[in-house]
Amino acid sequence: MCFAYLGGAFWIAIDEKPKRTTRLKRLRNIEENPRVSLIFDRYDEDWTRLAYVLVQGIAEVVGGAPSSVVAALRARYEQYASMRLEERPAMRITPEKVVSWGSLT
Repeated sequence: MCFAYLGGAFWIAIDEKPKRTTRLKRLRNIEENPRVSLIFDRYDEDWTRLAYVLVQGIAEVVGGAPSSVVAALRARYEQYASMRLEERPAMRITPEKVVSWGSLT
């Protein structure tokens, strides 16, 4: 998942990779139940370095990402430079609870 964290929310663009429709199952799931979780984990062969951050929050499908979000996504992901992200759906996830485990340093 390609994301940007901006304005207290995680933003995920529905990019222009080949898809049959923009009515993706993940977007329909959010419309039915907006409670979501994101997990960011770090795996290492040295199990003392295992770690994760779990973010629980509320997701919303928006008609297009604001220009500041598009700029943040393009800054992180070179492949987004030529995509018309402003014209495509995006997901905004507003965190409500964050839990972490392990060594994050």
